[in-house]
Amino acid sequence: MLLHKLMIILLATCVLFFACEKNDNPKAWGEKLGFPKDKKVLILHADDMGMCAEANEAGSLLLAKDQIQSASIMAPCPGFEKFAEWYKNNPNEDVGLHLTLTSEWKEYRWGPVSNPDEVSGLIDPEGFMWHEVPGVVQNATAEEVEKEIRAQIDKAISAGIKPGHIDTHMGTLYASLGFTKAYLKVAMEYNIPAMVIEFTKDVVEKFQGQGYPITKELIEFISNYTLPKLDAFYAALNGSSYQEKKQNFFKLVRSLKPGITEIIFHPSVESDNLKSITNSWQQRVWEAQMFSDPEVIQFFKDEGVLFTNWKEMMERFRERS
Repeated sequence: MLLHKLMIILLATCVLFFACEKNDNPKAWGEKLGFPKDKKVLILHADDMGMCAEANEAGSLLLAKDQIQSASIMAPCPGFEKFAEWYKNNPNEDVGLHLTLTSEWKEYRWGPVSNPDEVSGLIDPEGFMWHEVPGVVQNATAEEVEKEIRAQIDKAISAGIKPGHIDTHMGTLYASLGFTKAYLKVAMEYNIPAMVIEFTKDVVEKFQGQGYPITKELIEFISNYTLPKLDAFYAALNGSSYQEKKQNFFKLVRSLKPGITEIIFHPSVESDNLKSITNSWQQRVWEAQMFSDPEVIQFFKDEGVLFTNWKEMMERFRERS
C-alpha cells in the first residue's frame, strides 16, 4: 500500500513537472504536428517488453496486428534479447526504451546494464536494482543515473533497435530534478524523444498551489527541451472484471480533450510464470485481451479516434522544424 501511494505521488509529480509553455492557451501538440485540431489522437502504448516472455508474446502480437501503436523495452531484463530479435524482423514498429532503474518484484530481479562498480548507488544490498523509487532517489546520484540510461540506450542500439522514444519505468526519472535533467539531456543528445507532457501556465499555477514541487528552475530547464511532447498521459485503469475494465477504458477515452494522448498498459499472456512474478497478472492478461477485442476496435471507430506513434510524431516534427 505504501508503494502504491508513493507511485501515485510520483506519477502526479511526473505529470506536473512538464510545464514550459508561457502562453495561457497554446496549440495542442496534435494541432502543432498537423492533426485536426478537434481530434483525439491516441498512442496505445505497451510497457515492460523484455520483462518476461509473457510480455514479449502479448506485445509483439498486438503490434504486429496494428492493434496498438507503440511499445517500450526494458534493457536490463531477462527477455530483452528475445524481443530485440523480434524487432529486427519488424523494424518499422515504434519500439522505444523503458529506461529501468528499479527491480520491483519480490523474487524476479535484475541489475544495471552498466558496470556495477560505476553505479553502486543504483544497487541494493541484495545486488539488484532497488525495489522502490525512493531507494533510487536516496542512494543514486544523477551522474550514476545518466551513466545507466546511456548504457541502456547503447545496449539497445547495439542489439539492432532504433529507439522510437524513451520513457521511464515506475516514473523514476521524474523523482528528482537531477534525474529529470539527465533524462532530457540524453534524449536531446541522441535525438530520441522522451515522454514529456505539455501543460499551460494555468495548470502549473493550480498544482503549485496544491504544494507540488514545480520549481522555476525546472520550468526554465524544460523550456529548452527541443523535441515533441504529449498533450496528455494516462495509464489504463484497473477493473474488478474484464467488462468493468473495458468500461473504465471507454470512459477514459470519452473524457479526453483533443490533442495527442498516450495511454500505457502492460499486456501479458497468462501463465504460471507470470503469476509467480506479479500479483497484477490478471490486469495484464485483460490488457492483452482488451486491445484485440472487436468491441474495443469498434469503439475507436465510433468515437472517430485517430492514432499515431512516436516515430510518426518525430517525422511530423522534422517536417515542421
